[in-house]
Amino acid sequence: MRHRATVISVSWIPSEALGGLNKAVFGTLLHYDDPPPDVVGDLQELCAEDRFRFANHLTAWIDVDDDGAIVDTGYEGGCVMGATTIAVGPARATFAAVALPDIQRPVEIIDGSARFVQTVGGRTALPAPRRVSMPPFVQFVPPTVWTTLALTIHTDGSSEHELVGASPFPRHWVYDDDHKLAAKAGLADFKEWSRRAFGRHTPWGDQESAALVTEVETALERQVASAIMGGEHKVRTRSAKAGALLTEQGAVGDEVFLLLNGVLSVEIDGEPLAQIGPGAILGERAVLEGGRRTATLRAITDIKVAVARREQVDHEVLAEISRGHRREPD
Repeated sequence: MRHRATVISVSWIPSEALGGLNKAVFGTLLHYDDPPPDVVGDLQELCAEDRFRFANHLTAWIDVDDDGAIVDTGYEGGCVMGATTIAVGPARATFAAVALPDIQRPVEIIDGSARFVQTVGGRTALPAPRRVSMPPFVQFVPPTVWTTLALTIHTDGSSEHELVGASPFPRHWVYDDDHKLAAKAGLADFKEWSRRAFGRHTPWGDQESAALVTEVETALERQVASAIMGGEHKVRTRSAKAGALLTEQGAVGDEVFLLLNGVLSVEIDGEPLAQIGPGAILGERAVLEGGRRTATLRAITDIKVAVARREQVDHEVLAEISRGHRREPD
């Protein structure tokens, strides 16, 4: 019997992932991406619509005999590489990105399971002169982007997936066997990527970069996020370094936060209870329950949040989000 499973990562560039001069230059000459869909269909079609920068499509299979032993395995899928469009005034030009060879590691068969690991990625076709943090201290070849996915298939047909590693930039979303959004890389770090992700400091040079993976926010949180970012009020943002507090339990507050980039720890009575990634709505209980923070939010990485006043958000929707956020022990 043959069992097949799939995991996909889609990598894209949100506007909030850059700041300062980099954001201004990028937004003038290139373009940011809208968030990918919650369910991915035809990757080639999404690529043709310029919806992402690249995708890692890992499909694998195992053949199992009548005794329940794995007798054969195989990889399918690979890299789906996008393009780079440059705009100067009304003129536009599109350059195909350069895909590096897919890396498909030998299949590991252990205790009735087969583990497949695949790395894909590449770089733009345009030069990118910049300072870097190691010799030769100046680079002209663009930094490299990649994701490394693992897929484990069991003899009963069940499977699990993992984002093993990824380039620090852009943003990476992971989709499960049903092609549904299942996980996110929590931090898109343009500076780290620009200065280090080239040559031997990539999987093609035998160095991986671990990805800090977070859970996916709810559809209701995405609804509130769209209202905050697309509303009539100018969006205020706030940044904090790793280790800093965004809120402190017991403090007065009436703002709602949308985490744009980075990872936060939720702490109640000094105990860490959860790690939260981009897309999450935070601070809603203070708005709904008397204006005091019910948890401490501590930055695990550098973070950036959008800040909304209480009158900017639908309180009924916030109440439903809040019911799903309750993390205090019974």
